[in-house]
Amino acid sequence: ATRTKSVDVERADSGIGQMSARKWRSRASETLSSLQAWEAHRPCTDCGERDLPVETDVQNCNQRRADLCEKCRKRRTERKESVLEFVNTEASYGEDLRIIKEEFYLPMQAAGLLTQEQLLGIFSNIQELIDLNENFLEVLQEEIDQAFDQGDDDLMTVCIGEIFLEFVNMLPAFQTYCLQQSSSVNMLNALEKEKELLRIFLNVSQNDNTALRRMNLRSFLMAPLQRVTKYPLLLSRIIKATTEYHPDHGSLREAKSRIESHLEHINMKTKQEGNTWTLRSFRQDSKKKREVINIEMRETALKTVGWLREETRFVMEGSLQLAQPPDGQWVKKGSKTLKFQNMQVLLLVNMKRVSESSLESAEPGPVKDAVLVLIRDKNNGKFHLLREPLRLSNCIVSTDPDCDDTFELIEIRREAFVFRDSDRARTHHWFRQIRRYSRELGSWKKRRNALPNIMISTPHTRP
Repeated sequence: ATRTKSVDVERADSGIGQMSARKWRSRASETLSSLQAWEAHRPCTDCGERDLPVETDVQNCNQRRADLCEKCRKRRTERKESVLEFVNTEASYGEDLRIIKEEFYLPMQAAGLLTQEQLLGIFSNIQELIDLNENFLEVLQEEIDQAFDQGDDDLMTVCIGEIFLEFVNMLPAFQTYCLQQSSSVNMLNALEKEKELLRIFLNVSQNDNTALRRMNLRSFLMAPLQRVTKYPLLLSRIIKATTEYHPDHGSLREAKSRIESHLEHINMKTKQEGNTWTLRSFRQDSKKKREVINIEMRETALKTVGWLREETRFVMEGSLQLAQPPDGQWVKKGSKTLKFQNMQVLLLVNMKRVSESSLESAEPGPVKDAVLVLIRDKNNGKFHLLREPLRLSNCIVSTDPDCDDTFELIEIRREAFVFRDSDRARTHHWFRQIRRYSRELGSWKKRRNALPNIMISTPHTRP
């Protein structure tokens, strides 16, 4: 009777029997163990692997870092350091440019130590580099500040690659400076021997001006060369610390490829001009070789049309086969009767700048002009224009349904050209792009009958 009463009391207190209580405690223990096991192997937010240690530090102020594996924590730290190094060294480079202008160029100009032509020969396009550095650094610093304001202490939202590609037009400015560096140093050496006041000014500046850190003018003039060769190294460090799933990973690789191609192009130009010095060389591959050739063609095209670089956009470029039919009879016989030759073709448009943003932004300004530049294949390291650029506002482009692997471009009152690509789809893409900026007159056969009656009145206006 006493035993029964004790059982009744136990049931009245807990509501479950002794056997059930043991099962419940066992299941609760198993569930807790499962939760601890999942916690110990929860997926890393960066790499997705399940090898995280259990976080017991409740005072961890950055919960995102608590969801990272040790490898990704280290990678984020390295990436942050690399991003800050990129920005800080860009600021230091800008300070050296400021010293060149304020401590050397302006005092020498004010004192009349050198003529304006001599100053230009020594300092080259230093003002252009200063402007580019200030704009580039401003955007970089804004991205850093915005990331910290939003609580992104790891700077994961800062996309250096995208920003670099927005300012890719600064690379030709570096090229201009680098190619003139040899003649600049030679001119400075000659003038320093010739002009005693210049020699005294440079010596006093180096020894007494604390802003110069006891460095001479020649050392500061090397700053742009050192900076442009350091870009690939800095980008490589960021790439190494950036996971391939990061949205900036592709842009970083493209930025590194673009700068390396420009460095190889600068080296090629220095050899052509007979200079013995070269910039740091990088491993060549077929992609970089093609990009070097493209850079050379773009420079040739820009020099030919005479447009400002910042107002020019290269819509398409590449190799096309070109033929010049003597008359219209070839249409009946087909394009097989034509003699084609390989040609490098560039489609350029001149943009009206509506803001200070790069021309590669999503919303460029209206088109002022468009041309097609025809360049013969490379010969002995140089490019040769086939003729003056084709101004597309004075051209008609059309296709024939019976010859869908070609399209024809006629410069009104002058010549006719037939183009094709080895790939038919790319031929059609070229046709569509050129048609956007040229006159269009119906189908091929109707256009041929109406062509003699075309009268040129006013220049074609573009939207």
